[in-house]
Amino acid sequence: IKERIYSFHRPDQREENMPGPSSYTTIKSVDGWKAGGGVPAPKAPKKTVPPPPEEKAYYPEVLQALQKPSLTPDSSIPLDEWLTVFVAGASGDLAKKKTYPSLFDLFRHSFLPPNTIIVGYARSPTPDADFRAKIKGFLKGGTEEEKDAFLKICIYRNGGYDSTEAVRKVFDEVNVMEKSCPTYNRLYYFAIPPTVFVPIGKSIKEAAIDVEEPGRGWSRLIVEKPFGHDLASFESLHKDISALYTEDYIYRIDHYLGKEIVQNLIILRFSNTIYEPLWNNKHISSVTITFKENFGTQGRGGYFDKSGIIRDIIQNHLMQVMSLVAMEPPVAATGHADAANFVRDEKVKVLNCVEPVTLDDCVLGQYLASEDGTEPAYLDDDTVPDDSVTPTFATTILYVKNPRWEGVPFILKAGKALNERKAEIRIQFKKPSGLTGLFPDTHVPTNELIMRLQPNEAVYMKANVKSPGLATNIMTSELDLSYKSRFAGTELFDAYTRLILEVIRGRQATFVRDDEIRASWKIFTPLLKKIVDDKVKPIPYKFGSRGPVESDELLKKIGFEYHGGAYKWKDQA
Repeated sequence: IKERIYSFHRPDQREENMPGPSSYTTIKSVDGWKAGGGVPAPKAPKKTVPPPPEEKAYYPEVLQALQKPSLTPDSSIPLDEWLTVFVAGASGDLAKKKTYPSLFDLFRHSFLPPNTIIVGYARSPTPDADFRAKIKGFLKGGTEEEKDAFLKICIYRNGGYDSTEAVRKVFDEVNVMEKSCPTYNRLYYFAIPPTVFVPIGKSIKEAAIDVEEPGRGWSRLIVEKPFGHDLASFESLHKDISALYTEDYIYRIDHYLGKEIVQNLIILRFSNTIYEPLWNNKHISSVTITFKENFGTQGRGGYFDKSGIIRDIIQNHLMQVMSLVAMEPPVAATGHADAANFVRDEKVKVLNCVEPVTLDDCVLGQYLASEDGTEPAYLDDDTVPDDSVTPTFATTILYVKNPRWEGVPFILKAGKALNERKAEIRIQFKKPSGLTGLFPDTHVPTNELIMRLQPNEAVYMKANVKSPGLATNIMTSELDLSYKSRFAGTELFDAYTRLILEVIRGRQATFVRDDEIRASWKIFTPLLKKIVDDKVKPIPYKFGSRGPVESDELLKKIGFEYHGGAYKWKDQA
């Protein structure tokens, strides 16, 4: 059996006669994984062979030239250790649109160890060349040389998710390369539906984790949402997964926790004297966390219809953001071996203070066609049942029963086919006392702190000032931190890129622990059950509108002050 592994050694050290089991698939193009020089050649007789004419050899020296000298590799990532990234579900949309582009970002910014291989795994048989061609179009940024270099460390193997033998065959092959380093680590990315979490998890455990091998370092699993569709289904899934892996192995990814502004929340709250003293019910009247999309389901209504906007957005993404806004200060946020659990402990504590949402504190909507008829209604989607009552919009009001937040409404609002695309946190402050005496017959706008998650990340405070001129009129202006203008030239990485790097670093603070999910489902499962049992019909709203007017009426009832369109934030970028 002849395996030709180009650039595993320097060009003058390539071997043709390398031993290996007959079940191996020939590795013909995993070249370029070793930056900084080759591995010393073994003492066995060797024969120098030229690379095949149809494939360009990619030598370590070229990879070194592509690494940006201005960037220092992360000191927490050992450069002499091997990393194998195993992507289960590599042929799916998530892997192509998020996983591989994020890995490419890490690769071209030198945040992957020089010795890295990325193994895609799925059911369908696909040659390496065809697989690389499929994912190349999804790689953003970088040069063609960098893309080609990255693709050369990507291979693809196929097999059943429930086949231990198929997975073992892949790792028998990969282990030949891993042994070139004294220590090798493995990252398993589950870019698959929850229905196959357990089958592939069992196959990996039996074929790759439970097998004792010299040089084995850490093994970590990234698991994608949804984590069940209610409390009972989560408990069932968690029971099956925890029978295979302890919590230390598992990194449940919620990409909102990787967004720049969300990652800034703890620092903004706890490192600034001006905020923490105000962060309570004495000064804050409401907290609104909003997710808005200006497009509909776009032909994917059949998938969306199984979940709806509450399961898809509010119960996970917005609840994770809310827990960071509302939690108490952790023992330590960084610099401590147990900082990850300190942060997550406080998130769980505050979620356990939230009572289940009731239908009285909720408005549900479903979008109609646009007024001009260019955008179809939700029910016009061929993949959506004609009688569907799945909400595409929801406003829910939550209350945290603790001394800091007693009486403050937390408004979680999400919807599709609305008037704009944005996600933000809006802290609305109470008005100062004595205003009617100081400024009689004058409307004084409410102070707000807004943290804009997307698009165009920004943090700005709406403050009242005198309008320019001779008159004494009060107007709203901003103390504005717009990332694109303040940090011009700084690359803001995608949330998935940040989170994958955190897994490699072994930091779990920005990942969801099992008790967080359990607490969140306890809040929303009663509401979801009542919606189904009572067949609650959502309120129709026009495509491109702000959503049902009943949502604004509900918020007005609890004291939220809407400017009515009189104020419009101007993106300083």
